[in-house]
Amino acid sequence: MIRINLLPHRAATRKRQQRQFFGLLGVGAFVGLVGWGLVHLFIGEQINHQVSRNDFLKKENARLDKEIEEIKKLKEEIAALLARKQVIETLQGDRAQSVQMLDELVKQTPDGVYLRSVKQVGLGVQVTGYAQSHARVSTLMRNIQSSPYIGIPVLVEIKAATVNNRRLSEFALLFSVKRAVPDPTTEPVKPNPKRAATSETVPVRPFKQG
Repeated sequence: MIRINLLPHRAATRKRQQRQFFGLLGVGAFVGLVGWGLVHLFIGEQINHQVSRNDFLKKENARLDKEIEEIKKLKEEIAALLARKQVIETLQGDRAQSVQMLDELVKQTPDGVYLRSVKQVGLGVQVTGYAQSHARVSTLMRNIQSSPYIGIPVLVEIKAATVNNRRLSEFALLFSVKRAVPDPTTEPVKPNPKRAATSETVPVRPFKQG
């Protein structure tokens, strides 16, 4: 009977398997290390890219905020200019209405009435003058009330007075000027600066006896 000693062969096989195992383990570790490095580089690149995008967005947001602030200031300036334009147009319209009011007042003043002064503050007008009688003052008030450009007059005072040795009725009236609604189909009335209403004495119609 022949006996074979397998211990050296088994030991050699075990050593060969250990070398293969450690070799595979080293390869796996190397591959894992390389993979980890690649993943780390990829993630780092993505982080840097996102940081760059965030910085870009921050700069763009700051620029947009600045532009929005400038637009807001421009809107405020435009609103202020429009308000000034509206005030100027209102003043021009009031001047035209004052001229129209004076023309209308001349038309509505009857004979026997002398207007001593016409004072306007805003849309309010105060008229003082003399009349031959109370009836003449009543006629003046009716004429003014029928005008489409002048509001209802209010008699403030009427009293007897003597002017040039003549007995007259001294009166004071208050009324308002009606603000006309502009018609877009017609051109605005251009006021004549020579005939603009003032707060000084304006003789409108000479006194006549009758």
